[in-house]
Amino acid sequence: MEQKVKYKQYTMPTGGWGSLKSVFADVIQQRAIKTTPGLLKDHNKVGGYMCTSCAWAKPGKPHLGEFCENGAKATFWDLTSKRTTPEFFARHTVNELLKWPDYDLENEGRLTHPMRYDATTDKYVSVSWREAFADIGQKLKGFEPSSVVFYASGRASLETSYMYQLLARLYGNNNLPDSSNMCHETTSVALPQSIGTPVGTILLHDYEHTDCILSFGQNVGTNSPRLLHSLQEVRERDVPIVVFNPLKERGWQEFVNPQRPGQMATNKATQIATQYYQVSAGGDIAVMMGMAKFLFTWHDEAKARGEPGILDEDFIQQHTHGFEAFEAQVRSTDWAEILQVSGLSSASIEAAARTYSKAKAVIAIYGMGLTQHRYGVDNVQTLINLLLMRGNIGKPGAGICPVRGHSNVQGQRTVGISEKTELVPLDHLAEQYGFEPPREDGLNTIEACEGIVKGTVKAFISLGGNFVRAIPESELMERKWRDLDLSVQIATKLNRSHLVTAATTYILPTLVRSEIDEQLSGPQIVTMEDSTTCIHASRGKYKPAHEGLLSEPRIVAEIAKHALEPNPKVPWEDWVNNYALVRDAIEATYPEPFRDFNGRLDIPGGFPRPVPARHREWHTDTGKANFKLPKSLNASFAAAEDSDVLRLITLRSNDQFNTTVYGYDDRLRGIHKSRMIVMMSADDRIRLGIAKDGLARITTAVDDGILRTMTNFQVIDYDLPSGTCAAYYPECNPLIPLWQYAEESKTPAAKSVPVRIEPA
Repeated sequence: MEQKVKYKQYTMPTGGWGSLKSVFADVIQQRAIKTTPGLLKDHNKVGGYMCTSCAWAKPGKPHLGEFCENGAKATFWDLTSKRTTPEFFARHTVNELLKWPDYDLENEGRLTHPMRYDATTDKYVSVSWREAFADIGQKLKGFEPSSVVFYASGRASLETSYMYQLLARLYGNNNLPDSSNMCHETTSVALPQSIGTPVGTILLHDYEHTDCILSFGQNVGTNSPRLLHSLQEVRERDVPIVVFNPLKERGWQEFVNPQRPGQMATNKATQIATQYYQVSAGGDIAVMMGMAKFLFTWHDEAKARGEPGILDEDFIQQHTHGFEAFEAQVRSTDWAEILQVSGLSSASIEAAARTYSKAKAVIAIYGMGLTQHRYGVDNVQTLINLLLMRGNIGKPGAGICPVRGHSNVQGQRTVGISEKTELVPLDHLAEQYGFEPPREDGLNTIEACEGIVKGTVKAFISLGGNFVRAIPESELMERKWRDLDLSVQIATKLNRSHLVTAATTYILPTLVRSEIDEQLSGPQIVTMEDSTTCIHASRGKYKPAHEGLLSEPRIVAEIAKHALEPNPKVPWEDWVNNYALVRDAIEATYPEPFRDFNGRLDIPGGFPRPVPARHREWHTDTGKANFKLPKSLNASFAAAEDSDVLRLITLRSNDQFNTTVYGYDDRLRGIHKSRMIVMMSADDRIRLGIAKDGLARITTAVDDGILRTMTNFQVIDYDLPSGTCAAYYPECNPLIPLWQYAEESKTPAAKSVPVRIEPA
C-alpha cells in the first residue's frame, strides 16, 4: 500500500548498482529467482524469447545480458510464482477489489482459470473453457457487427494479431483500436504525410555512423534503457547529444553500464547529453522553428561570403516539396513568441542549432513528449522539417527514430490491426479468404470510448491491456462501461479493467511469451517487430504458470469458431496446431515485407521490413518528402497567456510499464512510497500559495460544464520550467477530457493538460 511520499533528489547514474539492486529486489519479491539464468541465456537472443516490455531494437551481436532493469522486472512479473486462483476470487467481492491499488491487484500473480462475473454474489466464478467460448460466441452472434469492438494491446505476437484482425473483419467490422491510438498514432499520421512511411527510418547500425543526436520528449532511462548502450558508444566517439525535455531525466544525464566491470568498480559514469534544454510543455515547435531561423540566417551569411550554405540545397531541390512556404513561415515567425512559448533563451536555441549545423549525419529521437499534444502531428512534422533542411533522411547515420512502447505495438499495425481501411489490403484478404471485408473505417480508441458513452458500442473484446485504466476521462468511462452487454478480457494478471464489469464479463487467462507454447506440432514460435521495423522470433523457455492456460492464438481461434460461420478457407484449427502456417498466411497477404517469413526467423538482429524513405523513395502525395507547416508554435490546449493555468505532463515512473505498476519507487526521480504526487517548480508552488511539501487539488482548466478535479496530491519542488507540472499516469487520467486529443490522430493530449492547482 502507498505511504507518505519520500523525496530526495537522485544523484546516482542510470544503470549501475542502483539498477542491479532494484532488479534483485524485484526477483525476490516475485519469487522468480529460478528465472534469472534465462535473462542471460535467452532474453532477447536468437533461439530465446523476446522481452514483453519495450520495443527497442535487438542487436545482431547481443550483449552478455540483453535486458534492462524494466525488462527484467517485466519478465519476473510474468514468471512470478504467485497465482490468482479461483479460491482468491471466492474470498473477495469485485466491489472490494475495486478499492485495491493497481499494484496490489497485479501483485497477486498469474491468472490460472477462465472466470465469469456473477452479479448476484459480486464475485468471479470459475467456468470451463468450453462454457466460456460457447457463451461468448452465442452472444457475439446476437450483436450488430458495428456495435462490437476488438481492442488489442501492443503485446500480442504477429501471429495472434493477424488472426485477431481477421476475426474482426470476418465478424463484420474494422473496429480494431489498439494501444498505438493512445501513444504513437500521431507518428502514424504525421510521417506518411511528410516522408511516405508510418515508421522510423533508422536501423540500429545507424548509431555507429551518426555524428549528432537530437532528442525531443523521450525518457531513455525508463522507456527504452537498452538504447543507452548505443548512446554510450556514441558518446565515446565524442558525438554530441542534444536533449529537449521539460524534466531533467537521469537517463539522459549519466549512465554506468552494468555489463562493464571496470565502470561498475569505479562508478565513473558516461555523460550522455552534452546539451540539455528544459523546454516548456508544448513548446517544442517553437524550439524547432527557432533553430530553423538560425539555420536560415547562417545559410544566408555563408552564401553572402561566397561559401557553401549550411542547408542541403541539392537534397531540398531534388527530394522535397513545400520548402519555399516553410522558409517564408520560419522567417516571418516572431522571436518574442518563440522565446515565450518555448521557455528557452535565444542563446540556448542558438547553441542547439549550432551543434546541429555542424553535423553531417543526424538522428532525431522522439517519444510521446511530442505525440501527445493537441498539435502532436505538427510537432513530429516540424522535427522532420528540421531534418529535411540538411538532408538528414535516407543516408547512413541519419534519420527519424520514434521510440515505440509495447514490444509489438508497431508490428500489430503491420499485420492489419488498424481501424483505417486504407492501411489494410482488403482486396487481398477478400481473395485469400473468400469473403467481402467491411469497407467502412472502424473505431479508434477515442471513437470507441465515445461509442461506449453514447451506448452504440455493446460489446468489447480486449486482447491484453488494461483499457479502462489507460484511457482518458476514466471516471466517466467506468460508469458507462457498466452499460456494456459483454466484456471479454484476455489477460495474464488481474487489473482494474476486469473489475469494471459489464452485464456479462469474462476473464480468459493466457500464456506469456516466455512460456513454452506446446501445440499439436510441438513447441511454437511467435514473432514481433521492434521500433526499427526488424522482425524477431521468440521461443518460450519456461513451464506455463498453470496447465489449463491457453495461448492467445488458441483463444482467438476458439472465439472465431464459436462466433463465425465456418469458412473452409480459414483454417483456424490448423493455424493453432502450427503457427508456421499463420506465418505463411501473413506472407501471402503481405508478400513484400514478409518474403520467406519462416526461412528468416533466426537472422541475428532480426530482418527489417522495407522502408522506402530509407532509400530516399517518397511514397507521398507529391512523390517527394514534404515540408509541412505547423499551425501554431504552442502545441498545447493550454493558453500561454493565463499564468494561473499550468500544463500538466502525465508520465510513468521508473517502477512502471504503461499501466503496470511494479512498485512505489521512482528511483531515478528520487520519489518513493507514493504515486499521489505532483511535481512543479518552487516558484510556481509559492506563487499559487501552496506550502512546501503541502497537499494540493488539481482541476482541469476547461469550460465544458464538467468538473474534473482530484485532491490530496503531495507537492514536490522539482526542477521544471515555470508553468509546467508533472504527475503520474494513469492516476491522472480522470483529469484528461475525452475530447482533448491530437488533431488528425486523436491521440490523447496527455503531455500538456491545462490545469489549475490550489492548496487542498
